[in-house]
Amino acid sequence: MQTFTPDDLEEDILADLMEEINELYESSEQTLIELELRPEDNELQRALFRSIHTIKGDLGLVNFSPMIPLLQHVEDLLDYLRKGQVAYTSTMSDLVLLTMDRVKAFVENVMANGKADYDDSLHNQLVLAISRVTPDNAADHEKRLTEAVLLLNPALDVVSSDDDPQRVQIKPPTLAATGIPKDISSEKKQDILFFRDLMQSIERRSDYWAGRGDRIAKLAMYINDVAENPIDEDQLAVASYVHDFGMAFMPLKLLHKGDTLSEIEFNLMRSHVYKSARLLEHLDQWDMARKIVMQHHERTDGTGYPLGLKEDDICDGAKLLAIVDTYDAMTHPRAHNEDNVLSKKDAVIEINRSAKGQFSMKWVRLFNQGMTALLTKGQ
Repeated sequence: MQTFTPDDLEEDILADLMEEINELYESSEQTLIELELRPEDNELQRALFRSIHTIKGDLGLVNFSPMIPLLQHVEDLLDYLRKGQVAYTSTMSDLVLLTMDRVKAFVENVMANGKADYDDSLHNQLVLAISRVTPDNAADHEKRLTEAVLLLNPALDVVSSDDDPQRVQIKPPTLAATGIPKDISSEKKQDILFFRDLMQSIERRSDYWAGRGDRIAKLAMYINDVAENPIDEDQLAVASYVHDFGMAFMPLKLLHKGDTLSEIEFNLMRSHVYKSARLLEHLDQWDMARKIVMQHHERTDGTGYPLGLKEDDICDGAKLLAIVDTYDAMTHPRAHNEDNVLSKKDAVIEINRSAKGQFSMKWVRLFNQGMTALLTKGQ
């Protein structure tokens, strides 16, 4: 492991650098999600190239030399892409995002500590792996890209190909048939089935709710799996089924109102969070699920409800549920948007456009990663 100590730089220069990297990171995420849907769109390909080129140039200006070779080789790869010499794949998307993650972490460490550790040997291996992707060896591209991705993130689940045991492939998570976790105790399973049954009864009260509980639970569990399950599956499943229970106690005329809600009506609707959370109040084994339910309408900029929490105070389960809940609302009819239901693709893009201040960008990125896999499979 090597240590990089930069020349003396003013704090505002580093802050400006970090701000631009974050902005380019967010724009690149949206570009990548659109590339999954339109992989041959040359304008999107060029936009991605420009983002990496700009970040590399910015780091060069402040002499952050350890990151330059890695960014240069990613830029070379994207140059092949924009010239039509290599084809875009989802693994290329993983490579770009993981590289940007590494760059962000490097700059953040310099800002926080005045220095940053890095593994020069690993960087050399990465550069070698990426450089092996050339216009002349198209049949090997996925293998080479996967090798680079696994170097950046060895924790990814991998399997060997039956045809080639030496070839390592990323094993993607899959969307389950239900929102019930598989490996749980009989007692917990009975609890979750009970909450699911209650949700299905509640769904029958509104013309717009059919299947909502299962859809949200399945998608939340899937994105959590993409993230390597940092959120307890049991707690997430219960929260997914319970989070809107309180809506069942709202007047139907309010639930089915198509016009803009008055302030009084809006405050009444917001109270569903407390009503939902109270159902778990005395069930200590579902305390985290209750916390997720209480926080799923909070926003990272602190303008959400009911407590106005900011990002660091919101639990991961609530951050994920907020995104999945919004996505489901966008893609299925409601009283207020019957004529404005979005396609799955457009809903993902819209979530990215409105993400800043509303959603956790970490979880938006994981949501993007999961949804691109689902959309390309037609699920």
